[in-house]
Amino acid sequence: MLDLVEFVVTNLVDNPKDVKIKEIQGETTTILEVAVAKDDLGKIIGRQGRVINALRELVRASLKKGDNKVLIEVLS
Repeated sequence: MLDLVEFVVTNLVDNPKDVKIKEIQGETTTILEVAVAKDDLGKIIGRQGRVINALRELVRASLKKGDNKVLIEVLS
């Protein structure tokens, strides 16, 4: 899942070298913390959160039955 999120985020931003994704594993939930450059923050979030919500939906759709729930958080 980390690879999918990293691929999408690095292709959305102007500074792909500044993309950092941290994965935190829990018992039932996996949290992906996405950090990008300040200039690229709006590109990740999108208007009214459309881009980040689409990314969350993409991740949710790619999960298999029995996988941990995945949450994506954007750090500023």
